[in-house]
Amino acid sequence: MFQDILDIHGMSESEAIRTIEKHLASLDKSIKELTIIHGHNSGRTLKDMVANPQKIRSKRIKRRKYSTNPGETILELY
Repeated sequence: MFQDILDIHGMSESEAIRTIEKHLASLDKSIKELTIIHGHNSGRTLKDMVANPQKIRSKRIKRRKYSTNPGETILELY
């Protein structure tokens, strides 16, 4: 399975949403997973934003998976 990684550390919520949506739109259709590295020690804002289905608008997102690393969320893609 092809995958990609995007690091959004240090971004504001609105900047992170724009970055993720642009990144998803530019990904090749062969990419089936996108790991979002949001961190977890500096607050939950980015983690909660990535977990919320109403925040990121993309038809490519099939579901969100949580890894054993609390600082990342994996987006499973169509």
